Order: sequence, then structure tokens, then C-alpha cells
Amino acid sequence: MLELLKPQPEDKIIQLMALFRDDPRPVKVDLGVGVYKDATGHTPVMRAVRAAGKRLWESETTKTYVALAGDTGFHAAMAGLVLGDAVPPARVAAAAAPGGTGALRIGFDLVRKTAPGATVWMSDPTWPNHPAIVTDLGLKVATYRYFDEATGGVDFDGLLADVAAIPDGDVLLLHGCCHNPTGANLTPAQWDTLAAALAGRKLTVLIDIAYQGFGDGLEEDAYGTRLLARQLPELLIAASCSKNFGVYRERVGVLLAVVPAGTDRATVQANLAMLNRLNYSFPPDHGARLVQTVLTSPDLTADWKAELEEVRLSMLGLRQQLADELRRLTNSDRFDFVARHRGMFSRLGLGPDQVAKLRADHAIYMVGDSRINIAGLNTDSVPVLARAIAAVI
Repeated sequence: MLELLKPQPEDKIIQLMALFRDDPRPVKVDLGVGVYKDATGHTPVMRAVRAAGKRLWESETTKTYVALAGDTGFHAAMAGLVLGDAVPPARVAAAAAPGGTGALRIGFDLVRKTAPGATVWMSDPTWPNHPAIVTDLGLKVATYRYFDEATGGVDFDGLLADVAAIPDGDVLLLHGCCHNPTGANLTPAQWDTLAAALAGRKLTVLIDIAYQGFGDGLEEDAYGTRLLARQLPELLIAASCSKNFGVYRERVGVLLAVVPAGTDRATVQANLAMLNRLNYSFPPDHGARLVQTVLTSPDLTADWKAELEEVRLSMLGLRQQLADELRRLTNSDRFDFVARHRGMFSRLGLGPDQVAKLRADHAIYMVGDSRINIAGLNTDSVPVLARAIAAVI
């Protein structure tokens, strides 16, 4: 059997990491891998998470299984973080999952079981794992217009036109904030318009919110998700804690299902538990327990929010510095959109040849579509990047 397997294409970002690692040049910049790094290039354990770990170590008395869908305390804490008071807790079913990717897998698996003929519509472009998961489950993929290459912003008119043409019964995948890979995000007014356009439609909406707190703030980044939760009869939400809690390797995610009024929440909850059982039985608990401890301990919550805000503001500062440097060096406003983008990523609008030249001539590593991880920069490397970009355009 194993001899029948076909070679798989190497992940482009993993390949880029290897190229960067093997580059002997003393000055090189890695803007490919999607993790937060501080000014020293380190991905730190957040203060509140470290403190939660100590408390958990001192108080935990067993490592036995929790529940197929994970701990209900974790569900409640994450629902509070993502949804606030948008919907009553009695309308929310939840399943803990191994990271945001696990939550997405369970969400799309739920679609496959309930609407196997549905097409999943996703932004052009989107995170490459979105279509990969959907097609692996045997579902169809289609795209709607999203990114305007000319302006570096959202093609909102194109988005609305394409969403209006989506057939009933299909699934609309939205990024809750900090769009990956472009960094271009909907404004609150655009979320309002989109919500109005979705009212009365027979579509299932799934929101992927992986960067809450990295954009305009914890509450601001949840605006669109909470709006749709209030206004739509049902909603699926895949939330990740990898970035905003810095627990990448712990794999902490949750799928939240906002259940329509009149639908038995217990039935939805039982189906989520069943999907967990079929995929990995019990979800990992240690990282979820850390997050739950942070969110249910007022002192840790306050410290976590303070550090998260430091992270957010540092990325905004780097964005502004890069935009200013590029304006100065190119004598144009071509890259001003970098300062308007939010989250870890921006797509710069460079061609593949320019990206290759940046790597070959300047040791600047970014993925082929010119997506960069802003958090891979610091105040010293921003001028290096800006000079390199100015040299290749």
C-alpha cells in the first residue's frame, strides 16, 4: 500500500525557513514564518501564561481525560473573549480543538456531514490551509474578490457583488480580523454593510478569527464576529489562541457554534463531541487550561491584556516606520497601505522576480506572493528591508 503514495509538495514556508537557516550571510531577515517575534527575534512565553503554568503545576492533581469536547470552563472563557455578550450562552455550543486549524477541520467536517454538496467560498487570496482542508474533505472551493492589488486595500464592491451571487446552501468563510495573507481588513462600516447583505440569506457563515488583539484591540477585532453573531440565525467560529496567547506549540483552539433559536443546543453539542471523537478523541487540555486560567483570573487577565497591547502597538510602530521609510526612499505613497494594514501580515504587491531578487541580492526572505510577517522585523531591520525594496522596484 505505502508504495502507492505520491510525493507531496513541500510547504513553501517550511522550505523558506530552511533556505534562511542555511544562508551564511551575517545580515539576513526572515519575514516568512507566521509567528510573533519580539525585537530580539525571540517568541517569548507571555508573562500571564507563565504565571498560569506555575499555578496549574501547583494545583493540578490528575492528567485524566476531561471530556470529548474539552472543558466547559474553557468553552465559556473563549465564548466570552470572542463573542462578549453578543448572544446568550445558552445558544453557544463549543468544542476544544488542537489549534485554530483543528477547529477549522471540525467546522468543515460539520459542513461535510450536514451539507456535503455545499461549496465553501473563501477570499482571494486566503490562508493556503483553508482550501487544502476543504478539498481534503471532498468539499468544493470557490473564491470571492477581496484584495485590491492596486490600492493594497479591500475590493469591497467586488466582495459584495460576489457574495450576492453565492447560491443558497453554500458556506461563506470570512476572516474575523487581521486578514492572512494581505493584512487588509474590513472597517466597522463595511462589516455593517456585509451583515445587512447577509440578512435573510440561506448561507452558513464560518469565521476564522486567529489574531484577535493583534489588530485594533481585543474588542475592536471582534466587532464583525459579534455583529454577525447577533444578526444571523446561526454562525460557526474557529478561534485560535496561538498568537494572542503565544501558545503556538500547545495547540489551543475552539470551534464555537451559535445555534439558531428553536434548535436544540444539546444536539449540536453532541455532534461536535462526536466529530472530536472521530478525529482525535479527546482534545489536548494543558494549553487550554493555561488560557482558561488566564481568562478567569483577574490579575492574570489584566497582565495578559497589557502585554498583548504592547505586542499590538509594537507591530503598528513597525508598520508606520516601514511605510515612512518606503515613502522617503521611493518618493511616493505606493506603500502607504502598509501602515493601514493590521495584524502580522502585509502583502506588498511585489512580483515573483522581485521577491527572488530580494532573497538573492539582499538576504530578505518572504513568500513568493510578497507576503511579509511584520513581526519578523525590528527597528534596525526596517531600514534594511526598505532599502532592499527600493532597490528592486
